[in-house]
Amino acid sequence: MRLDTIKQDLLASVVVFLVALPLCMGIAIASGAPPAAGLITGIVGGILVGAFSGCPLQVSGPAAGLAVLVFDIVQKHGLKTLGVAVAIGGLFQIGAALLRAGRVFRSISPSVIYGMLAGIGVLIVGAQFHVMIDDKPRPGGLENLMSIPVSLGKALFPAEGTSHQLAALIGVVTIVIIVLWTKFAPAKFKWVPGALIAVAVSTIATSALNLPIRKVDIADGFLGSITFLDVSTLPGLMTPELLVIAATLAFVASAETLLSAAAVDQMHSGPKADYNRELLSQGVGNTLCGLMGALPMTGVIVRSAANVNAGAKTRLSAMLHGVWLLVLVASVPWLLRMVPTASLAAVLVYTGFKLVNVQNVKRLLRYGGAPVVIYAATLIGIIATDLLKGILLGIGLSILKVVYARTHFNMRIAHQPAGGRTDVYLEGAASFLRLPILADQLESLSFEGETHIHLIGLDYVDDACLEALGSWQKQRNDKGGKVFIEWDEALKLYRDRNPLGSYQQKDIQITGSGGH
Repeated sequence: MRLDTIKQDLLASVVVFLVALPLCMGIAIASGAPPAAGLITGIVGGILVGAFSGCPLQVSGPAAGLAVLVFDIVQKHGLKTLGVAVAIGGLFQIGAALLRAGRVFRSISPSVIYGMLAGIGVLIVGAQFHVMIDDKPRPGGLENLMSIPVSLGKALFPAEGTSHQLAALIGVVTIVIIVLWTKFAPAKFKWVPGALIAVAVSTIATSALNLPIRKVDIADGFLGSITFLDVSTLPGLMTPELLVIAATLAFVASAETLLSAAAVDQMHSGPKADYNRELLSQGVGNTLCGLMGALPMTGVIVRSAANVNAGAKTRLSAMLHGVWLLVLVASVPWLLRMVPTASLAAVLVYTGFKLVNVQNVKRLLRYGGAPVVIYAATLIGIIATDLLKGILLGIGLSILKVVYARTHFNMRIAHQPAGGRTDVYLEGAASFLRLPILADQLESLSFEGETHIHLIGLDYVDDACLEALGSWQKQRNDKGGKVFIEWDEALKLYRDRNPLGSYQQKDIQITGSGGH
């Protein structure tokens, strides 16, 4: 491995660590679990899963998309049952990987991927904006967005004895430093991540001025918080309900992981993801996290995007971020307690903003309006409901688009009174589903003059429609009509390879630039 690659991965790992630390703890709290449970998942996701991941630049850890589901499990069944469910869910993922089920995610539409990125970006901005001014995030995505003016008012007009204004100042300084460094940093220092500079400056300023704002909260004795699951108790916990919970966790975690991997593939030009290997490594990681009483993990787009944007080149970056988590929370938690939460939240606000990439919409517009509609529906669905429902909405619309493309059929008839010629233009997909319409329209055509059937506008035609066209042409010509079928080159190849049923191809008269 080249020295410059190692240096870039090293610096990227620090940026990912700075992003991952508050997320690991925040997601754990949002899930009704102790912060240590999220940190353990982040460490395992970095060191173990990062080492064997099928998507080298993807970063794994606790995911916000699972927080609601995990919170419900913890409240109803307790942390012990959560650990069992996570471990079994990991085994389900391993089984799915061995069956090579990860390949199906290669077909995810870019509209859904871009919509997922934008939706997560908006949710991150909405939630972390409140943290950036030392306020509490609201329970849901829409609530976070709708309450931004309220939190902004607290920062601009703080009540006496509150720290909102000072925290907001640190957050704004952090973002300004990132933006300025990104645009104006000297060429020989461009390799230093702007987020690293911004957080370092903010931490030093906060400590030097002794600002009374919130800082990272982590207790001593981290390693002692790990409680391994007693495997001997598993038979008593194995119930149909638990298996359903584990299967749900496995499905949601796998969907988020592999969709995130697909999104990461869109963000860099390096080696693309091996989906089955990624699914296998996630299964191993979740099995271990369950046995350690930690949160479930997924491949997470926010940390992965930060990894790619920071210039990571290999899996070393993801692995090192796990090492930094382990070393710092276990050895020098006092150092982490100096970092202002507002600064870390500001890094996330900036990262979330970058995920809402307008250029993605411009790319989709090149393919028409339907991809943009799917993008918008995915984005809105994620914000209004949750990550999984928004993604499923986007996938559902993508399937409907394919169904429409394969069933949409239009038939235009143009008469030329001067020459008595009739031109019939078939467009879309001519399948057996549209055969009654095609047959009725053909039968309504006059015998007078020539009739030219143009197939060049068809995206698809099946043997049923080809059979009907050939039979109708033969019947008309036998009765004195003049019917010509004009083929597109691609359709001609289809015809040449697929004989048209009970009649011979020589019965079809072919004209036009595509036929011979």
